[in-house]
Amino acid sequence: MTTKTMKWLASVPVAVALAVSLAACGGAAAQPGGSPTDALAGSDQTTLDKYTTKDVTPLDKIDKSKLGLATPGTLRVGTLSDAPPNIFIDPSGKFTGYDNELLRAIGDKLGLKVEFASTDFAALLSQVKNKQFDVGSSSISTTDKRRETVGFTNGYDFGYMAVVTKNDAKVQGFADLKAGVRIGVVQGTVQDDYVTNTLKLEPVRFPDYITVYSNVKNGQVDAWVAPSQQASGQVKDGDNTKIAEKVVNTQNFTAYAVNKDNQALIDALNAGLDAVIADGTWTKLTAQWYTDRPTSAEQTPQGWKPGSKAVQIPAK
Repeated sequence: MTTKTMKWLASVPVAVALAVSLAACGGAAAQPGGSPTDALAGSDQTTLDKYTTKDVTPLDKIDKSKLGLATPGTLRVGTLSDAPPNIFIDPSGKFTGYDNELLRAIGDKLGLKVEFASTDFAALLSQVKNKQFDVGSSSISTTDKRRETVGFTNGYDFGYMAVVTKNDAKVQGFADLKAGVRIGVVQGTVQDDYVTNTLKLEPVRFPDYITVYSNVKNGQVDAWVAPSQQASGQVKDGDNTKIAEKVVNTQNFTAYAVNKDNQALIDALNAGLDAVIADGTWTKLTAQWYTDRPTSAEQTPQGWKPGSKAVQIPAK
């Protein structure tokens, strides 16, 4: 999407801006499906537990020739370019962020090269399903609806949802998201599902985080319902914007997406994830990228931990 197009989007009514941005990025205004998902209902540990493996295959038992990779020895990863601190491209052109650096560390444990490519979130799961990518890395909440399309590794993170507004906005949090409020979301996200199916409101859907945030800044939407990590990465001093409210969202942990028929790759990534948890890399990266979660107690919700049931987070 060109700079000229971005500037034009900021100057037109929001409904027209959405239609043009979707066409320019090759997206489609798909409606979320499935049962309503109240992402703010709190952690359902029983449900999460049934998806977490009891243990993992030892690293030295992983057969890299059977991982079903498009290119042997290389993980081809679909990710986003605009969602710091989790998934973005830094000024040097490197794909980085919490999720991607953690995946690099997992790849190192498995002796695999990790190769990233940029895509839109709305297309990512289908691209993993169709084997365009071996792995999807995008702080993906592991909803049951998404499990119909792709498989997932064990969890490595949880998240918060946030409401982003202008500083002088009447909307001050989730309680103010009502009929008549122009609510922006990124298409296909848990936030899209929450606004559509739980709040029963019709949001304005955008293809990426930069575009929806630009429309908050210029007043085309009243609020953005966002993953708080990405909200923190977008909101900057001098933008006349703020994170009005942030609420923990732990109904579904986040994980890497893999083709659901490729159990060998899921098992390998789970083994690598346990290895980086056990050696302290997960703890180090979490503190590095989430400066508001510097301690172990703040890095996971009560009753949940990353990786398999067998792995232990090392004590500091």
